[in-house]
Amino acid sequence: MSRRTIQSLTVFSALLIIGVVITQIYWVKQALDLRHREFNQNAHVALQDVATKLAKVNGVMQSVNPVEQLSPQYFLVNTNATTQPDLLENFIKDSFQKNNLITDFEVGIYDCTTNRMRYGMSLSTKNNDKIPTPTSNWIKTDKYPYYFGVRFPEQDTYFAGTINGAIWSSILVLVAVSFFAYALFVILRQKQLSEVQRDFVNNMTHELQTPISTIRIAADVLNSDNIVNQPKRHKRYVQIVQDEILRLQGQVEMVLSMAKAERNALTLQKEVMRAEDIIESVLLPFENKLTFLNHAENTLIDADPFHFRCMINNLIDNALKYSNETPDVRIETYNKGKCLVIAVQDHGIGIAPEYRKKIFNQFFRIPYGDVHNAKGFGIGLSYVKQIVRAHHWKLDLESELGKGSTFKISIPQKQG
Repeated sequence: MSRRTIQSLTVFSALLIIGVVITQIYWVKQALDLRHREFNQNAHVALQDVATKLAKVNGVMQSVNPVEQLSPQYFLVNTNATTQPDLLENFIKDSFQKNNLITDFEVGIYDCTTNRMRYGMSLSTKNNDKIPTPTSNWIKTDKYPYYFGVRFPEQDTYFAGTINGAIWSSILVLVAVSFFAYALFVILRQKQLSEVQRDFVNNMTHELQTPISTIRIAADVLNSDNIVNQPKRHKRYVQIVQDEILRLQGQVEMVLSMAKAERNALTLQKEVMRAEDIIESVLLPFENKLTFLNHAENTLIDADPFHFRCMINNLIDNALKYSNETPDVRIETYNKGKCLVIAVQDHGIGIAPEYRKKIFNQFFRIPYGDVHNAKGFGIGLSYVKQIVRAHHWKLDLESELGKGSTFKISIPQKQG
């Protein structure tokens, strides 16, 4: 499956997921709105019935529209006469039960002589509990001399309880969608890892073919009869074979070291050595392509010689690989505080800010157009980071796009 197809499927799946979530939210909202309307309608009918019963008991004319809703949770009922609390409670509970309003509510009766609610009680159609409630914050009106108010303080809880089925179905849908999204993420991740693995195998095969081809050619020359009579040439080809074997060994060891470092199983064989000696030996094959400036008075460090050599070699190889046609690479050492600093600087294409952390990730290759096809495993800088971390050193990067990069390694030194 092509990358474009996967991207199209990803976008389409994301749109489907968003659509499902929006649809669920819409239907839950619609269900809540419907419950609100049903509740308000049932409350109006029930309180209208209470007003009718009170009018008959008090022998007064009932108003045309005695019930008024002042807020989503508060209803006011005009009675045109004084109301007895016990009678009102019985009428309300009976009417609420008939209209299937099984919920908690509060009742307050207005006293026109004192202009305040003279009675407040918290009741419920679910039980016979009666709890006095404060009436100081009840909404009052000047429209009627006699009225009572009913509040539903737990209305939101009531609505949530009536749509439990819709809420649970929405939760199940969201869980299913979440699993689908996670599965899609895993598939895409596996696809990416597969591509990375394929690129790594291709790059590794190409890199290993170079020293193998060189060794084969040198071996054919050494196998000829005339080479015995040419000592200098013989020695030169023997040296080529040895160098290429060391190069091949270093590449294999670097891959193995990366695997060990990931498992925290990398073992360092540290010894005290002069860093400048190792750096100079690494620079020998590069002839005049590099400049080495040793400004350090003390270059003694405690490190693993093999991994230190490979680390410097990787930094130099990276600097040359991403330089312009005429490389200008400089290696500099100097003392800073109690540390030896090794800086590898190039004046190549540089690194964009968004890639400066990613370049130390395993197999990551910066998409520099044609330069993206540069040789390598894609683990060189990751290996450098692992070796620096294993030694408890510090690695810094300074780079500017189009002007080059500088990698600095700070190595603590033992003070004599």
